[in-house]
Amino acid sequence: MRAAQTQGWKSAQKLGLAGGASLIALVIAASGASSAQAQTAPAPANVEEVVVTGTRVVRDGYQAPTPLTVISETEILAAAPSNVADFVNDIPSIVGSATPQTSNASISAGTSGVNALNLRGLGATRTLVLLNGQRSVGSTITGAVDVNTFPQGLISGVQIVTGGASAAYGSDAVSGVVNFILNTDYQGFKGSIEGGQTTYGDDDQYRVNLTYGTEFAGGRGHLLLNGEIADREGIYGVPRDWNNDGWYIITNPNYAPGNGQPERFVTSGAGLSNASPGGIIVNTPLRGTTFGVGGAVSQQAYGLTRDPWMIGGDWRSVQVNDKQSLNADDRRKGIFGRVSYDLTDNIEVFAQASYNTHASLGWTGVQFNQGNVTIRSDNAFLPANIRQQLAALNIASFSLGTTNADLPIRKTDNERSVTRYVVGAEGDFTAFDRAWRWDAYYQRGETETLEIAKDITNNARLALAQDAVFAPNGQIVCRSTLTNPSNGCVPFNRMGIGVNSQAALDYILGDPQREQFFTQQVAAANISGDPFSTWAGPVSMAAGIEHRKEEVSGNVPTVFQSGWFVGNYRPTFGSYTVTEAYVEAVVPLADGFDLNAAVRGTDYSTSGYVTTWKVGAVYSPIPDLRFRVTRSRDIRAPNLNELFAAGTSRTNTLLDPFNNGQATQFLELTTGNLALDPELADTWGLGVVVQPSFLPGFAAAIDYFDIEIEGAIGSVLANTIVDRCFQGNQEFCAAIVRSGNQISQVSVSPFNFAVQKSRGLDLEASYRFNLGPGSMALRAVGTYYLENFEDNGIDVPTDNAGSVALPEFIYRATATYTADPWTIQVTGRGVSDSKLDNAFVECTTGCPASTIANRTINNNHVEGAFYVDLAMTYDLKLLQKTEAFVSISNLLNRDPAIVPQGPAGTAYGNPSTSQGVYDILGRVFRVGVRFEY
Repeated sequence: MRAAQTQGWKSAQKLGLAGGASLIALVIAASGASSAQAQTAPAPANVEEVVVTGTRVVRDGYQAPTPLTVISETEILAAAPSNVADFVNDIPSIVGSATPQTSNASISAGTSGVNALNLRGLGATRTLVLLNGQRSVGSTITGAVDVNTFPQGLISGVQIVTGGASAAYGSDAVSGVVNFILNTDYQGFKGSIEGGQTTYGDDDQYRVNLTYGTEFAGGRGHLLLNGEIADREGIYGVPRDWNNDGWYIITNPNYAPGNGQPERFVTSGAGLSNASPGGIIVNTPLRGTTFGVGGAVSQQAYGLTRDPWMIGGDWRSVQVNDKQSLNADDRRKGIFGRVSYDLTDNIEVFAQASYNTHASLGWTGVQFNQGNVTIRSDNAFLPANIRQQLAALNIASFSLGTTNADLPIRKTDNERSVTRYVVGAEGDFTAFDRAWRWDAYYQRGETETLEIAKDITNNARLALAQDAVFAPNGQIVCRSTLTNPSNGCVPFNRMGIGVNSQAALDYILGDPQREQFFTQQVAAANISGDPFSTWAGPVSMAAGIEHRKEEVSGNVPTVFQSGWFVGNYRPTFGSYTVTEAYVEAVVPLADGFDLNAAVRGTDYSTSGYVTTWKVGAVYSPIPDLRFRVTRSRDIRAPNLNELFAAGTSRTNTLLDPFNNGQATQFLELTTGNLALDPELADTWGLGVVVQPSFLPGFAAAIDYFDIEIEGAIGSVLANTIVDRCFQGNQEFCAAIVRSGNQISQVSVSPFNFAVQKSRGLDLEASYRFNLGPGSMALRAVGTYYLENFEDNGIDVPTDNAGSVALPEFIYRATATYTADPWTIQVTGRGVSDSKLDNAFVECTTGCPASTIANRTINNNHVEGAFYVDLAMTYDLKLLQKTEAFVSISNLLNRDPAIVPQGPAGTAYGNPSTSQGVYDILGRVFRVGVRFEY
């Protein structure tokens, strides 16, 4: 191991030398590239100073050569969000992020409760999240960084670099970088105490944050401490009226190929036809017989039916989409400490450490069995009249569908601890009459996770328990007990509600769990300065080297590795190293005209060497107008999960074309692939910035982006695998395991087979001016998505831009008025109308042929949304600064748009909206106080 690490450092040295030579060649050729690492810092009028820093920090997005959204601490405090992740997720360029609301049902994936940011909707794994320009250890096996592990009370700003930034920041910055800046120089004592709840009286929450900073040793040293505790009660179930109308996408009961009807049908008043809370017989002449409270027998009213769905009838009695947590409960504690000391006037050393814990518990839905439970006719729990009918009809067994009302709701119970240590030094010196800055650091991050899937049935025990018979003495026992009296089996009744004992539940239920350990080590050094000047000004350069190691290990008791309805965890082991070196430059060629360049060499232990680069220019013909253009090659390396996953599995449902579209339950198995290569992305950026001198305080920018990823890592959906097998593609058939003529398992693994593309426009405008006794600050940001699609070479590519997964236009506008002692902020945010799926063909009559690639549907429209938020702060004039504040999000209490799901998968168990796009909680009140002295 030590030899391998030594070789890694030698590779880094070679990369650094090669990078330096490349930089000299680039400067001589005067062909530069803009990068988020080489930025134009704001300066007084008529003076422009180009700054290149190892920490890649800039202050003003309008001055940056690469499009940059800068969020100040003032803006964050004015909005008073429950946490900084909630605020950042409202920025239009960030869409589809993992949040406690959207990741709650991710049992086997282990992502429940995480706040992981997603730029451009290209995936959280393609967004690089940094803390003070440095990487942080991931909170999940995919490397996703939970933003809530950062010290919230020390965040002085957030910078969002949109577009490829791998040459400047390193691998994974395909869609951009989100950099959280800490105020490491803070002196004093400050804190906040706040709490809130929704207008419905639920989701109670509170947060306490304290920060202390002081100098010592005559000002040469500095100590910084921060602590936070936050608790959110969550919302168990979906207690909102918008979820009560039975909206789903189903297979049209009236559809037949060629009859002009749409194949898919959006409707309210729908429900499952092949499962009910207490169980329903789905075949034989007794089809439709249901079992209710105490095992009471009745006949289901079907309405218009095409299994597994029906419209009308007893649709309301079979609803189970309120058995998830609308918002998982969330408990966080964190502590951060940093100490720095000036060894000399030019050298500072520092050490920092942080420790964060997070626990989250949420409902993930009922256990569903869509007509696949076999009940023998001699089952002891059958009502006598049903047993008599079965005997009269000479029926040996029947199939039962149930949503298992007697089983407790499944839950995910996750705990994480994230520890991060950083030691380093920074300073400046003069050489050849030029000023230089340098920094170096070592970081070690450790994440420990405990993922528990609670109240999950053991498949073998449930099969034994539900096969209940009468013993010779008349007692009800498991059939297996007759031949093995000591097997401990406790009979379980699948027919009825409230018909089972706690002993029966204890026998069949368990809590599968997995411990995982992620370790990240980073050592890096950077240097920057202005080595010489051209006729137009100083040439700024930066260079650096970084070595990183990522590692995963785990522990899963053998009993929990297989045989469960969900949560069949397996431990994963693996590691890889990355050695990188970069150089960058900004070369002024004329007044207002800069060329920029960045190049980085990256050597992966798993897949070899890759070069990334960025070239571009910034041109300002007049002080009021600035043009910028960039072209870059970016990369993303496969993460620990994609490479080494030993396999996770979950129970899912697909429509089996081999059995006339029958809904079939199966085990979906996902494993890693060691043969994966890094993704390669080509990015174009073109923009214009306007800051008119005749309108002081106003600035606006519009930027076009075009990102195309070759060899994108992805996998094919299980239902697609089955569909392609049905069409005769034997390669897909190999991934399918059958039990008789029923599909029992489908294997899904990642490959470098996809092309992914995203194009659009970023818009931003701001205006600050005096108004009456105070000042007004207006700001608007928006992203217009022109195109976003994936071509996996198998399915017909579908542009997702304009679908509910990625609305065409996402926007946010704020108006902040400050007049001592008041600060009032009004925010309007929203998304445009969209479609359920751009691949759908909308029609009601005379429909064209419905195909796998383009299904016909009666209604493909989804309403947009507009929300208003209000925040008010009042300075109480106590201590140095004491502010009371109140914030109200979704002031008008707008319901989310209805987004029906289906017909396959777990649509019947999901709320009737898109939890990642719309505000699902309703009006939320927050009150608190901030103080400082």
